[in-house]
Amino acid sequence: MNHNRSFFVLIIQSIVIAGLLILEFNDDASGGLRWTLFAALCFTSAFLFFTRFRTRTRLKQMTAELRRATNGNLKTRLFAKDDDVWNEVIFSINELLEQLENIQIETIKSQAARRSLLSNISHDIRTPLTSIIGYVNALKDDIAISEEEKQEYIEIISKKSNGLKELIDEIFMIAKLDADEMPHKPVSLDLAEMIRESLIAFLPELNKNEIDLHVSIPDEKCLIHADHLSVMRIIGNIIKNAIYYGGEGKVIGVELTQTAQEHQLLIWDRGPGISKVDIANVFERMYRADQARTLIKGGSGLGLAIAKALIEKNGGAIWVESEPWQKTVFGTSFKKLLKNR
Repeated sequence: MNHNRSFFVLIIQSIVIAGLLILEFNDDASGGLRWTLFAALCFTSAFLFFTRFRTRTRLKQMTAELRRATNGNLKTRLFAKDDDVWNEVIFSINELLEQLENIQIETIKSQAARRSLLSNISHDIRTPLTSIIGYVNALKDDIAISEEEKQEYIEIISKKSNGLKELIDEIFMIAKLDADEMPHKPVSLDLAEMIRESLIAFLPELNKNEIDLHVSIPDEKCLIHADHLSVMRIIGNIIKNAIYYGGEGKVIGVELTQTAQEHQLLIWDRGPGISKVDIANVFERMYRADQARTLIKGGSGLGLAIAKALIEKNGGAIWVESEPWQKTVFGTSFKKLLKNR
């Protein structure tokens, strides 16, 4: 170990110097001993000089490598030597460089995602807004001839306006989640009862689209510890996604199961499903497997991203499995809240 060796040589040098000083004041000392001590002094001094020179050289090399890193090449790494003290410094610097490289990669991904998000948002806002303006101008200029035609225009304006409002609400939701400004008040909740409440709100839409609902929810309470509004939003977004994208299968299932540690909510459909290429991206913001779908039919593309962010904020997990036209399952899990006995 170079550091210990240098320290040992420094001690020897100190002893040699002390010996020479003693001999200087002792006239009876032999010349051979004096020359031996002098040679030892020269050797230790040369060794320490060489060690210092090598240290300065290594520091210059490290400085050059670090300068490359500061200029943007964060893949730079320092090589370890046979000195434990230096190796500790080198390992720490390499760990820091690795962290900076990961931050750089995440920053690049984040910037690309932000640009894509802004592009998609601007498109999804501009398209229905242009359509709304067109129909409003048509009504204002009395282009619609019959009353029936006017009512049809008004109905289209209403649908597109509601879809636009939904998109804007979800954009604000994403912004609040990113800024960690979402109210979060975990309390004891009965997940089974919350699922029933959510399903009641979707019954008119399910009936309108002639979609059969298969429900399997236990009668006993299924207690979890989570934020009430977040859980309602999670359930609603996943059911809404199943209706939008799986409604063609004409059946949607909602099942609540449990393991020793958690409650699992499974929402499935028998629609066209998700391809293997798309399944890894379904929880990304503004992602739609079918980009041709309109805002009204295909949703905002933010619902599943919001559900994922909310469920992770509440200590749960979300996943998806899909076999087209057979079964597409969105699963969520919440940790059980054990009853006090």
